[in-house]
Amino acid sequence: MNPIFIGSGVALVTPFDKDGQINYLRFKELIEFQIANKTDAIVVCGTTGESSTLSVKERMTLFEKAVETVNGRVPVICGTGSNSTSFSLDFAKEAEKLNIDAHLSVTPYYNKTSQAGLIRHYFNLADNLEKPIIVYNVPSRTGMNITSETYKKLSEHENIKAVKEADPNITKLIKSIVLCKDKLDFYIGNDDLISVAASLGCKGVISVMANILPSYTHNMVTAGISGNCVKCSEMQKDVMDFIECLFMQVNPIVVKELMNRCGFDVGECRLPLTNADYIYNDIIETVIKQYSELILAENK
Repeated sequence: MNPIFIGSGVALVTPFDKDGQINYLRFKELIEFQIANKTDAIVVCGTTGESSTLSVKERMTLFEKAVETVNGRVPVICGTGSNSTSFSLDFAKEAEKLNIDAHLSVTPYYNKTSQAGLIRHYFNLADNLEKPIIVYNVPSRTGMNITSETYKKLSEHENIKAVKEADPNITKLIKSIVLCKDKLDFYIGNDDLISVAASLGCKGVISVMANILPSYTHNMVTAGISGNCVKCSEMQKDVMDFIECLFMQVNPIVVKELMNRCGFDVGECRLPLTNADYIYNDIIETVIKQYSELILAENK
Protein backbone atom coordinates (compact mmCIF):
# COMPACT_ATOMS: atom_id res chain seq x y z
CA MET A 1 0.00 0.00 0.00
CA ASN A 2 1.39 3.39 -1.00
CA PRO A 3 1.07 5.98 1.79
CA ILE A 4 -0.81 9.20 1.05
CA PHE A 5 2.36 10.94 2.22
CA ILE A 6 5.44 10.21 4.28
CA GLY A 7 6.84 12.84 6.65
CA SER A 8 5.37 16.09 7.90
CA GLY A 9 1.93 17.28 6.90
CA VAL A 10 1.10 20.77 8.16
CA ALA A 11 -2.28 21.33 9.81
CA LEU A 12 -2.48 24.72 8.15
CA VAL A 13 -4.02 27.71 9.92
CA THR A 14 -6.70 29.73 8.14
CA PRO A 15 -5.58 33.37 7.95
CA PHE A 16 -8.13 36.14 8.45
CA ASP A 17 -7.94 39.84 7.70
CA LYS A 18 -8.79 42.66 10.13
CA ASP A 19 -12.48 42.31 9.24
CA GLY A 20 -12.51 38.61 10.04
CA GLN A 21 -12.73 37.48 6.42
CA ILE A 22 -10.42 34.83 4.98
CA ASN A 23 -7.21 36.34 3.65
CA TYR A 24 -6.84 34.17 0.55
CA LEU A 25 -3.66 35.91 -0.60
CA ARG A 26 -1.98 35.16 2.74
CA PHE A 27 -3.32 31.59 2.53
CA LYS A 28 -1.49 31.08 -0.75
CA GLU A 29 1.66 32.65 0.69
CA LEU A 30 1.54 30.26 3.65
CA ILE A 31 1.32 27.30 1.29
CA GLU A 32 4.32 28.52 -0.70
CA PHE A 33 6.26 28.98 2.55
CA GLN A 34 5.42 25.43 3.58
CA ILE A 35 6.46 23.86 0.28
CA ALA A 36 9.67 25.90 0.16
CA ASN A 37 10.50 24.50 3.61
CA LYS A 38 10.02 20.81 2.79
CA THR A 39 6.53 20.17 4.13
CA ASP A 40 5.30 16.86 2.70
CA ALA A 41 1.53 17.50 2.64
CA ILE A 42 -0.88 20.41 3.07
CA VAL A 43 -3.85 19.73 5.34
CA VAL A 44 -6.64 22.29 4.91
CA CYS A 45 -9.62 22.93 7.17
CA GLY A 46 -8.69 20.67 10.04
CA THR A 47 -8.95 21.67 13.69
CA THR A 48 -6.03 24.10 13.37
CA GLY A 49 -7.71 25.60 10.30
CA GLU A 50 -10.79 26.49 12.41
CA SER A 51 -13.05 24.50 10.11
CA SER A 52 -15.91 24.59 12.59
CA THR A 53 -16.28 28.36 12.09
CA LEU A 54 -16.04 28.29 8.29
CA SER A 55 -19.02 28.15 5.95
CA VAL A 56 -19.31 25.43 3.33
CA LYS A 57 -18.57 28.02 0.65
CA GLU A 58 -15.46 29.21 2.48
CA ARG A 59 -14.15 25.69 2.92
CA MET A 60 -14.72 24.85 -0.73
CA THR A 61 -12.90 28.02 -1.77
CA LEU A 62 -9.97 27.12 0.49
CA PHE A 63 -9.84 23.63 -1.01
CA GLU A 64 -9.90 25.06 -4.53
CA LYS A 65 -7.16 27.61 -3.84
CA ALA A 66 -5.01 25.02 -2.08
CA VAL A 67 -5.18 22.62 -5.03
CA GLU A 68 -4.51 25.47 -7.45
CA THR A 69 -1.55 26.81 -5.46
CA VAL A 70 0.06 23.45 -4.70
CA ASN A 71 -0.34 22.37 -8.33
CA GLY A 72 0.56 18.76 -7.65
CA ARG A 73 3.80 19.40 -5.77
CA VAL A 74 2.59 17.69 -2.57
CA PRO A 75 -0.71 16.06 -1.57
CA VAL A 76 -3.60 18.33 -0.57
CA ILE A 77 -5.67 16.74 2.20
CA CYS A 78 -9.00 18.39 2.98
CA GLY A 79 -11.14 18.25 6.10
CA THR A 80 -14.51 17.04 4.88
CA GLY A 81 -15.83 15.24 7.97
CA SER A 82 -18.75 16.19 10.20
CA ASN A 83 -21.10 14.56 12.70
CA SER A 84 -23.64 13.84 9.95
CA THR A 85 -22.85 10.96 7.62
CA SER A 86 -25.08 12.25 4.81
CA PHE A 87 -23.69 15.79 5.03
CA SER A 88 -20.12 14.49 5.15
CA LEU A 89 -20.71 12.40 2.04
CA ASP A 90 -22.33 15.21 0.06
CA PHE A 91 -19.65 17.68 1.10
CA ALA A 92 -16.82 15.25 0.34
CA LYS A 93 -18.23 14.48 -3.10
CA GLU A 94 -18.23 18.20 -3.94
CA ALA A 95 -14.66 18.51 -2.66
CA GLU A 96 -13.55 15.67 -4.92
CA LYS A 97 -14.63 17.70 -7.95
CA LEU A 98 -11.76 20.08 -7.06
CA ASN A 99 -9.17 17.31 -7.50
CA ILE A 100 -8.12 17.06 -3.85
CA ASP A 101 -5.80 14.18 -2.97
CA ALA A 102 -7.43 12.81 0.19
CA HIS A 103 -10.07 13.41 2.85
CA LEU A 104 -9.40 14.08 6.52
CA SER A 105 -12.60 12.80 8.10
CA VAL A 106 -13.14 13.51 11.78
CA THR A 107 -15.16 11.13 13.95
CA PRO A 108 -18.78 12.21 14.45
CA TYR A 109 -18.86 14.60 17.39
CA TYR A 110 -21.58 15.59 19.89
CA ASN A 111 -23.92 12.74 18.95
CA LYS A 112 -21.14 10.31 20.05
CA THR A 113 -22.03 7.15 18.18
CA SER A 114 -21.05 3.59 19.11
CA GLN A 115 -18.07 1.75 17.62
CA ALA A 116 -20.52 -0.04 15.33
CA GLY A 117 -21.86 3.36 14.27
CA LEU A 118 -18.33 4.56 13.54
CA ILE A 119 -17.70 1.57 11.29
CA ARG A 120 -20.94 2.10 9.38
CA HIS A 121 -20.22 5.84 9.10
CA TYR A 122 -16.76 5.36 7.61
CA PHE A 123 -17.76 2.44 5.41
CA ASN A 124 -20.60 4.52 4.01
CA LEU A 125 -18.16 7.28 3.09
CA ALA A 126 -15.53 4.91 1.74
CA ASP A 127 -18.07 3.02 -0.39
CA ASN A 128 -19.13 6.21 -2.14
CA LEU A 129 -15.96 8.30 -2.46
CA GLU A 130 -13.13 8.03 -4.96
CA LYS A 131 -10.36 9.68 -2.96
CA PRO A 132 -8.74 7.95 0.02
CA ILE A 133 -9.86 8.66 3.57
CA ILE A 134 -7.71 9.52 6.56
CA VAL A 135 -9.77 8.81 9.67
CA TYR A 136 -9.26 11.62 12.20
CA ASN A 137 -9.46 10.53 15.84
CA VAL A 138 -9.30 13.45 18.29
CA PRO A 139 -11.21 12.41 21.43
CA SER A 140 -10.33 15.55 23.42
CA ARG A 141 -12.39 17.52 20.89
CA THR A 142 -15.12 15.13 19.89
CA GLY A 143 -15.93 13.08 22.97
CA MET A 144 -15.53 10.01 20.74
CA ASN A 145 -12.57 7.61 20.71
CA ILE A 146 -11.86 4.87 18.19
CA THR A 147 -10.71 1.55 19.62
CA SER A 148 -7.90 -0.55 18.19
CA GLU A 149 -10.41 -3.24 17.26
CA THR A 150 -12.43 -0.71 15.28
CA TYR A 151 -9.29 0.38 13.43
CA LYS A 152 -8.74 -3.24 12.46
CA LYS A 153 -12.24 -3.43 11.03
CA LEU A 154 -11.84 -0.11 9.19
CA SER A 155 -8.55 -1.31 7.72
CA GLU A 156 -10.45 -3.95 5.77
CA HIS A 157 -11.87 -1.27 3.44
CA GLU A 158 -9.49 -0.51 0.59
CA ASN A 159 -10.44 3.19 0.52
CA ILE A 160 -9.76 3.81 4.22
CA LYS A 161 -6.02 4.34 3.94
CA ALA A 162 -4.83 5.98 7.12
CA VAL A 163 -5.50 7.45 10.56
CA LYS A 164 -4.57 10.76 12.11
CA GLU A 165 -4.28 9.58 15.70
CA ALA A 166 -4.62 12.39 18.24
CA ASP A 167 -5.26 10.09 21.19
CA PRO A 168 -2.00 10.28 23.22
CA ASN A 169 -2.40 6.71 24.52
CA ILE A 170 0.80 5.08 23.23
CA THR A 171 -0.21 1.59 24.38
CA LYS A 172 -3.32 1.86 22.25
CA LEU A 173 -1.29 3.14 19.29
CA ILE A 174 1.03 0.13 19.49
CA LYS A 175 -1.93 -2.26 19.69
CA SER A 176 -3.59 -0.55 16.71
CA ILE A 177 -0.47 -0.81 14.57
CA VAL A 178 -0.05 -4.47 15.48
CA LEU A 179 -3.68 -5.33 14.71
CA CYS A 180 -3.83 -3.45 11.41
CA LYS A 181 -0.40 -4.54 10.18
CA ASP A 182 0.30 -2.89 6.82
CA LYS A 183 -3.36 -2.36 5.92
CA LEU A 184 -3.67 1.03 7.63
CA ASP A 185 -1.11 3.83 7.88
CA PHE A 186 -0.86 5.93 11.04
CA TYR A 187 0.04 9.61 11.34
CA ILE A 188 0.49 11.02 14.81
CA GLY A 189 -1.56 14.12 15.59
CA ASN A 190 0.44 15.20 18.65
CA ASP A 191 3.65 17.16 18.09
CA ASP A 192 5.04 16.03 21.44
CA LEU A 193 4.92 12.37 20.34
CA ILE A 194 6.61 12.58 16.93
CA SER A 195 9.75 10.70 17.95
CA VAL A 196 7.81 7.94 19.71
CA ALA A 197 5.40 7.55 16.79
CA ALA A 198 8.21 7.42 14.23
CA SER A 199 9.99 4.70 16.20
CA LEU A 200 6.78 2.64 16.16
CA GLY A 201 6.41 2.79 12.39
CA CYS A 202 4.04 5.71 11.89
CA LYS A 203 4.35 7.34 8.47
CA GLY A 204 4.60 10.85 9.84
CA VAL A 205 2.79 13.65 11.61
CA ILE A 206 -0.02 16.09 10.89
CA SER A 207 1.54 18.96 12.74
CA VAL A 208 0.61 22.28 14.34
CA MET A 209 4.25 23.15 15.00
CA ALA A 210 5.00 22.92 11.28
CA ASN A 211 3.09 26.16 10.73
CA ILE A 212 6.15 27.96 12.14
CA LEU A 213 8.91 25.34 11.95
CA PRO A 214 8.18 23.34 8.77
CA SER A 215 11.77 22.40 7.88
CA TYR A 216 12.59 21.40 11.43
CA THR A 217 9.46 19.27 11.68
CA HIS A 218 10.16 17.60 8.34
CA ASN A 219 13.77 16.88 9.31
CA MET A 220 12.78 15.48 12.69
CA VAL A 221 10.15 13.15 11.24
CA THR A 222 12.43 12.08 8.40
CA ALA A 223 15.19 11.19 10.87
CA GLY A 224 12.81 8.99 12.86
CA ILE A 225 11.26 7.27 9.86
CA SER A 226 14.65 6.56 8.32
CA GLY A 227 15.77 4.81 11.50
CA ASN A 228 17.82 7.55 13.16
CA CYS A 229 15.75 7.46 16.33
CA VAL A 230 18.48 9.08 18.43
CA LYS A 231 18.57 12.18 16.23
CA CYS A 232 14.77 12.32 16.10
CA SER A 233 14.53 12.05 19.89
CA GLU A 234 17.14 14.75 20.44
CA MET A 235 15.32 17.07 18.05
CA GLN A 236 12.06 16.28 19.81
CA LYS A 237 13.50 17.15 23.22
CA ASP A 238 14.96 20.39 21.89
CA VAL A 239 11.52 21.76 20.94
CA MET A 240 9.43 20.53 23.86
CA ASP A 241 9.19 24.02 25.38
CA PHE A 242 7.96 25.31 22.03
CA ILE A 243 5.37 22.55 21.74
CA GLU A 244 4.19 23.00 25.32
CA CYS A 245 3.68 26.70 24.61
CA LEU A 246 1.58 25.94 21.52
CA PHE A 247 -0.96 24.05 23.60
CA MET A 248 -1.21 26.27 26.69
CA GLN A 249 -4.62 27.28 25.36
CA VAL A 250 -7.01 25.68 22.93
CA ASN A 251 -5.44 25.23 19.50
CA PRO A 252 -5.04 27.30 17.29
CA ILE A 253 -5.07 30.27 19.68
CA VAL A 254 -1.39 30.18 20.56
CA VAL A 255 0.01 29.10 17.20
CA LYS A 256 -1.73 32.06 15.55
CA GLU A 257 -0.46 34.37 18.29
CA LEU A 258 3.09 33.13 17.74
CA MET A 259 2.74 33.43 13.97
CA ASN A 260 1.51 37.00 14.23
CA ARG A 261 4.37 37.97 16.53
CA CYS A 262 6.82 36.34 14.13
CA GLY A 263 5.54 38.29 11.13
CA PHE A 264 3.20 35.80 9.44
CA ASP A 265 0.16 38.11 9.79
CA VAL A 266 -2.55 35.44 9.99
CA GLY A 267 -5.05 37.51 11.97
CA GLU A 268 -7.12 36.56 14.98
CA CYS A 269 -9.11 33.41 15.54
CA ARG A 270 -12.82 33.51 14.83
CA LEU A 271 -15.24 33.58 17.74
CA PRO A 272 -15.83 31.78 19.98
CA LEU A 273 -12.03 31.48 20.08
CA THR A 274 -10.26 34.65 21.19
CA ASN A 275 -6.71 35.97 21.35
CA ALA A 276 -4.24 34.40 23.77
CA ASP A 277 -4.86 35.48 27.37
CA TYR A 278 -2.51 38.21 28.56
CA ILE A 279 -1.38 36.00 31.45
CA TYR A 280 0.57 33.92 28.91
CA ASN A 281 2.32 36.90 27.34
CA ASP A 282 5.62 36.45 29.20
CA ILE A 283 5.77 32.73 28.35
CA ILE A 284 5.12 33.44 24.67
CA GLU A 285 7.79 36.13 24.54
CA THR A 286 10.26 33.84 26.30
CA VAL A 287 9.61 31.03 23.82
CA ILE A 288 10.03 33.37 20.85
CA LYS A 289 13.41 34.47 22.19
CA GLN A 290 14.43 30.91 23.07
CA TYR A 291 13.69 29.67 19.54
CA SER A 292 14.51 32.84 17.61
CA GLU A 293 17.37 31.21 15.67
CA LEU A 294 15.19 28.31 14.55
CA ILE A 295 12.35 30.63 13.56
CA LEU A 296 14.68 32.91 11.61
CA ALA A 297 16.27 29.93 9.88
CA GLU A 298 12.88 28.95 8.50
CA ASN A 299 12.27 32.45 7.12
CA LYS A 300 15.50 33.01 5.16
